[in-house]
Formats: sequence, C-alpha cells, structure tokens
Amino acid sequence: MSLRSLFVDFNSYFASVEQHEDESLRGRPVGVVPVAAETTSLIAASYEAKAFGVGTGTLVHEARQLCPGIEIRVARPERYVVWHHRLLKAIDHAIPIARVGSIDEVACELVGRQRQRDVAEQIAWQVKAEIAKVAPGGAIRCSIGIAPNDFLAKTASDMLKPDGLTVLEQANLPHALHRLELRDLCGIGPSMEQRLIADGITTVAQLTDAPKHLLRHAWGSIEGERMWGLLRGAWLPTAETARSSIGHSHVLGPELRNLAGARAVLKKLLVKAAMRLRREGMLSGALAVRIRYIGYDERWEGDLAFDHTDDSRELLRMLAKMIDSGRARGRLLPGPVRATPLSVSVTLNRLIERTQSTGSLFAPAEDTRKVDAVVDRINAKFGYNKVYFGSMQTALEHDAAPMRIPFNRIPDVKSENETDATHNALWLQYLNRAKVMAENAHRKRERNRRGK
Repeated sequence: MSLRSLFVDFNSYFASVEQHEDESLRGRPVGVVPVAAETTSLIAASYEAKAFGVGTGTLVHEARQLCPGIEIRVARPERYVVWHHRLLKAIDHAIPIARVGSIDEVACELVGRQRQRDVAEQIAWQVKAEIAKVAPGGAIRCSIGIAPNDFLAKTASDMLKPDGLTVLEQANLPHALHRLELRDLCGIGPSMEQRLIADGITTVAQLTDAPKHLLRHAWGSIEGERMWGLLRGAWLPTAETARSSIGHSHVLGPELRNLAGARAVLKKLLVKAAMRLRREGMLSGALAVRIRYIGYDERWEGDLAFDHTDDSRELLRMLAKMIDSGRARGRLLPGPVRATPLSVSVTLNRLIERTQSTGSLFAPAEDTRKVDAVVDRINAKFGYNKVYFGSMQTALEHDAAPMRIPFNRIPDVKSENETDATHNALWLQYLNRAKVMAENAHRKRERNRRGK
C-alpha cells in the first residue's frame, strides 16, 4: 500500500505526433527542429533516430551524417497543444490527473485500493489502452512509472522506454535506484553533479547512503533534505512558489546572427516579457540581458536596476542604455570584437505586484499606460505583434522567437500566442534545454575549427 503516484511520460512526444499525423513517417527516423535551417539543432528525435545517436540538441547537419535517412520536420506547436489536450482527456478516462508537469508529462495520485500494486498496474494498462483509442497506430506511446511519490514515479517512467511500465515499491528502495547515474535523477544537472562529486558522492548508491546534513550541504539549502526524503519514498507535494522573474531567450537563426539582428530580437523578447508583466499585474525593477557568441565559452552579461515599471517604452530605453554602455564604439552590441552572436535572452527581475507599489515621481504618465493597454488588447484579439515597435521589424521578418510551449507551466495564451489568440497554447520552455545543447555544440565546433 506504499504506492501513491502514477506518472505518465509520453515518448519522443513532438516526433511521435509528427509520425502519427503522417503515416509515411512511422517506423522511420524523424527529427523536429524549431526553424528550417541546417545550422539549428533538434528539439526532438524519434526512437528510430535515437538508435543512430541522434537526440535533442544534435545539430541538423550532424544528424544527417549520423542518420542519412532522417526526415527533418519543422515544429508545429499548435498541433502538439491539440494532442496534449486530447491525451489528457484519454488519461482522465482511466484516472484523474493531479498535476500537469509539462506538455508531455502528467502525474496522477493513487488513492484507496489504487495503491495496491495489482490495481495500480491495471490502471496503467488502461491508460495505455485509452491513449491507443485516441491515437491508433502505435505512433504515440507513453512510459509509466508507479512509486511512493511523484519524484520516484517520474524516475521510474524513465527507466524503461519506450512504452514501458516500471513499479518502485517501498521495499525496493533504495537499491532499485543504484543502477542509475546521478544525472538520471530529476534535479541533478551538470553543476549539481559537480557539487556532489566535490562532497565525495559519485554514484546513486553513495547518494542514497549519504546523511541528510551532507545533502543539505551539497544543495546549499533545505532542498538537499527534501531530496533525502524523496529518495526514501516520502510523500512531499511540490510547494507553491512565487514568481520571481519573467524572461525569454532565443537561439538566433543564421539570418539573424549579426549585430543588428541580435539587437532586434532582444527588443522583441523584452516587449513580449513586458506584455506578460502587465497581464499578470506586476512591475519589474531590474533587467538582465545575456548574449552568447559562437566559439566563446563566456557570455556577455548586463544587469540594470531601476524604479519599478511595466512600461514597454521605458524598458526598451533601459535595454538601449545597458547595451550602449557596454559596447565598443562603432558596434551595435557589447562583447568580443568581430564575434558572431548565437543566442540572446532578457529577464525582468525584482518583481512586485502592482498593488504593492506606491508609484514613482518619474513613472510614465497615465496616458502612456493607456497606450500599452490598447496595444495589448489589439494583440490579444487579432494576434501577437499586430501592433509592434518599429525597431522589432528585423526580428519579425524572420519570425524570431515564435510561439513556444513550456515544459513546466501553462502560460497565459493571450499574451504568448503569436499566431492565433484563440489557441490554448503552452509556451515551449523545453527549448531552453535544446538551446543550451545547441550552444555547446556550436562552441565545440568553432573551437575545433580554430584548432584549439
């Protein structure tokens, strides 16, 4: 009776949807990319492609070399959103959904008799059957994990792919986890792994044997103690956290890998963040800008604090001030001379609710706020960027930073859907993982080209 969570993870979700909707792709290697460019990287790969060593973050030209027959498809976020909701309804026929973790992950809580292993497994098979009903043909599949908590159930869902079913009971812990690598556990990335290694923890077996205080030291917070409990099957629901920032990032397409293009994209990202800020009734008091360049490990970083505001023109002025103060004379961007920009990001920090602000003597006039409100309403009704700042034109011409689907939240559809405000969009934060992988691949290739 120790089982409390059933976790559903759809396998190679984007590629699977493409294979389902185009039967000619079934059984063939498929890669999904954010834009149609040979210099971009994959955001998803089918299992047929993964068998050749192709995966998320693989550059397109490298994917073609590893897997000559791979079919490259440009991502269709609107279709992934549609299928997301269809699949949620299918799962709900078997068991209520407790939490939507991302566009391809959901957690369900087991109650009463459902916590018995045989009953829980029956529910898992019913989930698979319901999915097969709405998506016949076997292209869209899922792996399911069953365990004492969501963390372990998610871990279990990753242990057998594709189309797997894994159960971790209390009696199996922690030895059932020992064959995993540290990075196989959710919450342990490259930097966290290095911190654990610095504390003498190099295996999952050592991690599960470590005392609570050591994990707290490694994590540098109470999250270490939380991990200690989760590894032992403790039921620790995720605590609600207050939003601390709003931001967007974008890997530049080849046509925008120049100073003017990167600057235009930065402005578009900032205006998009400002629109979200207003819709959530918040103000920002700080701006962070990051620019990465091809072949350089270090990124340019700019940070600026100011009186709290949500005004797009004021924020754009702050952006220009930051960029102009950091750039060399004659250049549009700061950073290494003659370097080619690869990706840009903007983040609004020091957020407060509008009702908490007493205002500033230098705040924009009420008429200015009314202009923002009118522009927001027009864009919400007719599609994002129907009305826009002229300095964003270059970014818009190349459809930079288009509709995205996040893997950890359901966003405000009116402020983030650029193509059709009637869509129930999810904003693709998943691309951040692909972006990091792509940046690393570009830097590695540039270093090799230079002979470093």
